[in-house]
Order: sequence, then structure tokens, then C-alpha cells
Amino acid sequence: MCTRVLWQADGQPVVVGRNMDWKQRLDTNLWVLPRGAERTGTGPDDPRPLHWTARHGSVVATAYDAATTDGVNEAGLAAHLLWLAESDYGDRDPARPALSVSLWTQYFLDRFATVSEAVSSLAAEPFQVRPQGDTRSGTWSTVHLALDDATGDSAIIEILDGEPRIHHGRTYTVMTNSPPFDEQLEHLNQYEGFGGARPLPGTTEAADRFVRAAYYLRRLPAAETPAHAYAALLSVMRNAAQPFGTPDPARPNISMTIWRTLADLTHGVYAFESSFSPDIVWTRLDAVDFTRAARLDLSAEGLAGDVTARYEPCEPFRFSVA
Repeated sequence: MCTRVLWQADGQPVVVGRNMDWKQRLDTNLWVLPRGAERTGTGPDDPRPLHWTARHGSVVATAYDAATTDGVNEAGLAAHLLWLAESDYGDRDPARPALSVSLWTQYFLDRFATVSEAVSSLAAEPFQVRPQGDTRSGTWSTVHLALDDATGDSAIIEILDGEPRIHHGRTYTVMTNSPPFDEQLEHLNQYEGFGGARPLPGTTEAADRFVRAAYYLRRLPAAETPAHAYAALLSVMRNAAQPFGTPDPARPNISMTIWRTLADLTHGVYAFESSFSPDIVWTRLDAVDFTRAARLDLSAEGLAGDVTARYEPCEPFRFSVA
């Protein structure tokens, strides 16, 4: 499920796009989650849950209003949760605090302003990510995480054999799904323009989407305005999107694209495009009240353009925790 592409160029805003590919709708809504919120990383049965307080407010896209799948915080850090079938969270180690995968994205948005801060914290404050089952789709949430910030920095975090593997650097601009990231980089090197001789691939398999997204990202022309930068990156995201079709329950990572986001990390703009609607909506973070929770119901009629004023204050959703 999914493709994430980060674009950074001199004189342009840092922008990042993400496609959400899944075998069914996720009842996604957009939420404002306030700074100061107190969170617990797992359910009451865990012997040592992770606890923290949100330092930054964020705007996020949810799955079933029970988990954060994508979002950006007021400091310019964005996070994106994508499928990775090879994820292996390992057995529970009670010596380390635990964080349910539904909160993994939100943890970084709550606590950090930059990718470097987030990566440094993983060494200084290690914790364990714990898996969750999704009763609606009948699958376990085997995922990996991308982080990016307003400086153009990037990190890919995967949990393999029970331990985090971190790829940190500005060159890590593309992410899809299987295989794990180090194998994706090796695969990319087989293609024209990246050191190999193979022609550009055309299937919707994750490894092929990785190659195509990297290829077209490298060839984007300079954008004269932020609007042109948004359009240019969206052209790459749409090339990596997957058309509607009958889902294969055994292969959720090659399901249709149900929505996409685009975040301008320089100017604090978070845009959302549903595959079931002709209109794009966006939120301007500098006009958001991050002292209280608010929700934008994406099923509401007439949503188009700047929807910052359309969020309704309400109680925050409850994260589903294992």
C-alpha cells in the first residue's frame, strides 16, 4: 500500500506527496490534534507503555478515526505510515516501553520538529513498536514509517527482526512497500539513469513504483511558484497511483489508490485529494488553533479549496491500542 515522494530543490518549497493504496475505504477524516495532549502508547494489559506529552500540534489523516496514517505538525515535520509485509516487531521485551503501531506516526508528530531530532531520540529513548490486528480488513498492521521536514531531511524507519533499521539522509526521497528499503535501493540500481541498463518498468508492483517515482522525480523541471511545485509533484504521485479494481485480499499492497496527500513543509500547507471526489482540499497550518482538537468530516458536501475554517471543534478520537 502506498507511495511517498519528497521533492526538494533550490528556490522551491520542500513538498512531499503520499498515495494511500488500500483494498477498502478507511473512513478517513482530517483532524487537528492539539499540543499538550497526554498519550499512552499501549493498552492497559501492557506491563510498560510509553507515555508522552504532545509538544507540537498537528493536522493528520486517520484510518477509521482510530489511528494516524499521515500528517504534518506545526513545526514542519511530516510522517507517513506505509505497508511493509516484511515488518517483524519481535516478541515483547518488558524492559522497553511499548508503542502501539496506531500511535507510531503520532508519536513523532507530537514530539519532534525535525527528522534529526526524531532519529536521535530513537537511540537515546528506545522503545518497542507493537503490532495490531485490523478487524475491518482482517489483516495485521505490518508497516514502515517515513519522516521528512522543512529542511528537506528524510528518514525511513523499518522494524525487521524485532529491531529498528533507520535510513537517514536527504537522498532517501522515495518509499513504497516490499521489499525492505535496502533491497529497494539495490533494485533501483539495475535501471537506466541509476547505474543499470534495464528500461523503466510499468507494473503497479511496489518495486516498479519505486523505480518510476524516483525516475520522474529526478526529471521534474524547476517550479516558478509553489502552485507549480504542487502540480509537478502531484503528476509524479498520479503516475505511481493504482487504478480502481477488484482487490486481492492476499495482496493489500497492490490495492487501488483511495486518497493522496501533499504537504508543503516550507509554508505549512496540507492538502488532501480523495479518489472518490473531483476536488482537492487544503489546510493552512498558520491559521489552525492548536490548543484544541477539531475534525473535518471528509464526507461533508461542498468541500473544495481552503477548508481551514471548516474544522469543527470536538473531543479527540481515541487511538486503537493493542
